[in-house]
Amino acid sequence: MSIRRLPEHLVNRIAAGEVVERPASALKELVENAIDAGASRIDIRLSLGGTELIEVADDGCGMSPEDMALALERHATSKLPDDNIEHVATMGFRGEALPSIASVARLTLESRVRGADGWRRVVDNGQMVEEGPAALPPGTCVRVETLFAKVPARRKFMRTARSEYAAAVDVVKRLAMARPDIGFSLEHDGRRALSVPPEQSQPERVAALTDRDLAENSVAVDLERDAYVLGGVAGLPTFNRGVADHQYLFVNGRPVKDRLLIGAVRGAYADVLARDRHPVVALFLTVPPEEVDVNVHPAKTEVRFRDPALVRGMIVSGLRRALDGAGHRSAQPVARDALSLWQRDDAANPVPMTSGAAHRWGTPRLFEQRPSFTAPPMARAEPAFDAPPASVSYPLGVARGQVSKTYIVAEAEDGLVIVDQHAAHERLVLERMRRALDGGRIASQALLLPEVVELDEPACDRLEARFEELGEFGLDLERFGPAAVLVRAVPALLGNGDAKGLVTDLADELSAFDQALSLKERLDAVAATMACHGSVRAGRVLSVAEMNALLREMEVTPHSGQCNHGRPTWVKLAHGDIEKLFGRK
Repeated sequence: MSIRRLPEHLVNRIAAGEVVERPASALKELVENAIDAGASRIDIRLSLGGTELIEVADDGCGMSPEDMALALERHATSKLPDDNIEHVATMGFRGEALPSIASVARLTLESRVRGADGWRRVVDNGQMVEEGPAALPPGTCVRVETLFAKVPARRKFMRTARSEYAAAVDVVKRLAMARPDIGFSLEHDGRRALSVPPEQSQPERVAALTDRDLAENSVAVDLERDAYVLGGVAGLPTFNRGVADHQYLFVNGRPVKDRLLIGAVRGAYADVLARDRHPVVALFLTVPPEEVDVNVHPAKTEVRFRDPALVRGMIVSGLRRALDGAGHRSAQPVARDALSLWQRDDAANPVPMTSGAAHRWGTPRLFEQRPSFTAPPMARAEPAFDAPPASVSYPLGVARGQVSKTYIVAEAEDGLVIVDQHAAHERLVLERMRRALDGGRIASQALLLPEVVELDEPACDRLEARFEELGEFGLDLERFGPAAVLVRAVPALLGNGDAKGLVTDLADELSAFDQALSLKERLDAVAATMACHGSVRAGRVLSVAEMNALLREMEVTPHSGQCNHGRPTWVKLAHGDIEKLFGRK
């Protein structure tokens, strides 16, 4: 069979397969066109998730009838005036979106330039069916109907209207977040789903479009290096999600889902977040246009940087610096979630009332409903101690006691603080180890009697290959036969920790490490393992002085609001929350 040129309508359909994957893809292209047109307001209407109708109206510069004709041809664009694709400063630049969409749907294009009459063109699956004058305010309105109606193979693979609608909302949120100077509205099946006014500040726009709790559970990110600028907000490690959908990343105002940036965010939170949890961030990176290639992905969701190491390092250091500044802060919803466990449901669990039935509250049956909260059979009394002077105020309060030999209860000015002693001390030990390593190496403490740890031979081999590096962490080991190692010294910071458990866990950790990487490059994993074995265990009785010393160190230690696995180390019940528990408020 001889080679032949494909007809134009088929070429457009093939191109549409890359550009228009689903209704949300078409919506993204249309909104980006409106942004490039200089719009200050963009109004969007959808029907059935965009499968039946997508309408985008803007008040931008508009198009003349001649430009409208060119806009429906492939690779015709006004966004590369000097043909320099290395210096792209607009959202779109390929000139493929409108003709691709028009080849797989019914597309109505109406536009008007200020001071001129409006014009209208209708294209049905690649065929021009109508054109003529149109009445509309200055700007452009694009209507896409019955997307993929004549492409059954593509229509068949579209998801439910609800799923397509969710994808469309995500697209609008990301584009609106990038441009707080533009007002956006979204209507779905006649119902207003989203509306943000123009001329907002970046933090205001982020707060309006994300979780409302993010504002009080985040820190500002602000870093500048040469011509690179990083800004935005980063959620506290304890304010996390089970999926990565709440990571909003932008490069020069363009929403991206780039692997380099996602990996940098993950790396910044690696030692403060459990592996199956994801941070909430909104980061805006501005770089010189010639330093980034946005033409590497059909949907322009991935980019390539000329200096990827600089970008990654900037994101990691910017996030870590911001999180370090958060100190001992923990996410506020943690305390509210804990409080909800205590809420009484009088309707579901009626409590018999005494003769004073006029009282609104009965006696709560906490011990019947939640036996795990019962008191231990014996309690250890602490000697009385004097409260600190009224002039002294501590963020985490003053220790008042210990519950279940695991939790420290402290009284602060604005409520009750409960601290997980093991999780908190684990974080403090990790931060001490980091500071010691910054000075070169961790001091060792020799064991009075060296301890023999039996392991399988491969595990001993892994440890032996790292003996010298482990020495920098304060751990002195030597081979003791084919299937054992001898522990002569442990990090002094760990005190009388579990040497056998530490060596066993380190051997397991090393099996997952790349042999080409030094342990200092895997500092967080190694130090976290050591810190876990050197921290105060649950079940240990602490004196009041020890509890207060732990609280004071937490207040001045970065990241002390979460343990090495990302769980909170403390929660607070405000006075108002406690009053609610007793029906006083």
